[in-house]
Amino acid sequence: MVRFTSDDDLRGLVLDEAAAPGARFWLSDLSGSRFEQSYLSGAVMRGVDLTDADIDGWIGGLVINGVEVAPIVEAELNLRFPGRELRRSGDPAELLESYDAAQARWAEAIELANERPELRDAHVDAEWSISQTLRHLVLATDGWLRHSVHGMAAPFSLIGVPFTEYDSHAASIGVDITATPSWEQVLAVRADRVGQVRDFLAHAGPADFDAVPQALPPWYDDEPEEERRKMTVGHCLGVIGNEEWEHLRYALRDLDTLGANGAP
Repeated sequence: MVRFTSDDDLRGLVLDEAAAPGARFWLSDLSGSRFEQSYLSGAVMRGVDLTDADIDGWIGGLVINGVEVAPIVEAELNLRFPGRELRRSGDPAELLESYDAAQARWAEAIELANERPELRDAHVDAEWSISQTLRHLVLATDGWLRHSVHGMAAPFSLIGVPFTEYDSHAASIGVDITATPSWEQVLAVRADRVGQVRDFLAHAGPADFDAVPQALPPWYDDEPEEERRKMTVGHCLGVIGNEEWEHLRYALRDLDTLGANGAP
């Protein structure tokens, strides 16, 4: 199998010399291919067979057979996960309601992992385990609340898990990607961060949400300046809300798979 990574620029790959610049796959068999952390925005597919395809990612503006898909998917996800629809609300009380709804579902997943220790570090298709996912949510809270909103001098927990592209920078913010905390340690740090989010949302008002954050997470430095200027405290908490729900969805999906197939 040929593997393409960020080092491979496929935009210049043209199988038809008369075609416009850009990669073109014509009468190509890509069955079973995996595209991970890849940019497919603006891709055009005609006469393709997507039977049993599994797509998870940003799909705003995606049109399939003339139908915009994102609103339909969002509506279905909100039905499956009540409270998710408020995950980016600009109202602190609504965002707290959404956050608490997410924590109730997380409690169910954590209880399952408490009952079945073999699930805590089990992986599906090399995705994060539930333990790693909880550690990533610790990092998200550290970055968007403790660092950005509160401006703490040392906001990051040693056991946080960054997204893969940031691994090489993790040490610079005090995160040890080689850390192997116990399940009990993970739950303790996670509970502390959940308490901090709840406390902030419980006492925040509209003016607090409209305020400018003291800083933005270091991994946000590469974002365009105009995007950085738009960020408010409310946006920062909305990122946390979105992270909670999206990673809950991934964790439940993988726990369902492990429950059906048995944890490795």
